[in-house]
Amino acid sequence: MLDDLVIALTYYTPYVSGLTNFARDVAEGLAARGKRVRVVTTRHDPSLPHDETINGVRVSRAPVLARLGKGVISPAFPALVREASANARVLNLHLPMLEAGLVAGLAKCPIVVTYHCDVSLPPGLVNDVQRRAIDASSRAAMRRADVVAVTSEDYANHSRLWSSIAPRVATVPPPCRPVPAGAPRFRDGDGLHVGFLGRIVEEKGVEHLVDGFRALGDPDARLLIGGDFGAVAGGSVIDRVRQHVDGDPRIKLLGFVPDDDLGDFYASLDVFALPSVNAFEAFGIVQVVAMLAGVPVLASDLPGVRIPVRETGFGRLVRPGDAAGIASALRELRDHPPADTGLAAAKFSVPAVLDAYEALFTARSAAGTAVR
Repeated sequence: MLDDLVIALTYYTPYVSGLTNFARDVAEGLAARGKRVRVVTTRHDPSLPHDETINGVRVSRAPVLARLGKGVISPAFPALVREASANARVLNLHLPMLEAGLVAGLAKCPIVVTYHCDVSLPPGLVNDVQRRAIDASSRAAMRRADVVAVTSEDYANHSRLWSSIAPRVATVPPPCRPVPAGAPRFRDGDGLHVGFLGRIVEEKGVEHLVDGFRALGDPDARLLIGGDFGAVAGGSVIDRVRQHVDGDPRIKLLGFVPDDDLGDFYASLDVFALPSVNAFEAFGIVQVVAMLAGVPVLASDLPGVRIPVRETGFGRLVRPGDAAGIASALRELRDHPPADTGLAAAKFSVPAVLDAYEALFTARSAAGTAVR
């Protein structure tokens, strides 16, 4: 029996990132609707099994030979995707991915590309070569694809790859899954509580949030920074963040916050902050999760990232890297908190996104069946 959908990406759960959570929610959501879904990924953690079923989704992992920056090298991965696509109605490739062009060229069924963001690497000759290679590979995959899905045209229009995206573009926001209601057990007093949740990496701009928070000069305010800084692809900037914290007792580095604690985390906040500093952050699912929990958002005014605040009005936008602007926006959100419009749930809910992706996959599946 054919799989209804094969999803291919290099990192998958239990690795945590916006991209992997996106793929997981689509895979598990469609599986819950009765679709046969298989995920093909790499065995980024050698303790993981080669094959398992997670919440109704078959997960197959190719062995990793080596690591290169944020990526992994897995010669077996393209062949495993090819084998899976030969028994599938549709292949969904999540980009950027170094192997994307090769994988798309080997595919045996229609392709829907989900393009998350342009790859971002520190300056340097090796990284420049790697970035160009990934971009070229992504362009090749897009030429082979029937559809290129993006989270917003606002971001896609500013992408380095827009000319390859535009002929096949479809806009589908990421699925934003609400957390269960929780208790405010992370709170420490009645002052303003600001929270960040995400990987502690360069592009997140956490040190600018720290500087802006400290500029508040409010002894009762608290900043809760949650996120992994151990097993992070490409490396963490936690030492830099600690330097900016400089022992301030109002700021807590929580480390990784487990799923079971997320309801309590959001229930403890008055403001959620997403202080991203470059255009390689394409949306920021975590900010919508905060909105769904009733928490207004401070976000950077960047393509894609600004869409949730702009379309809901539930928060404030600041220039990326502007600590003074962050401090000013935090004061405004503290003194004049915006009303929750409810628009986040209407625009970015998991069911709405699953409907859109299911329609895309069904249309391509029908077209593929017609030519088989």
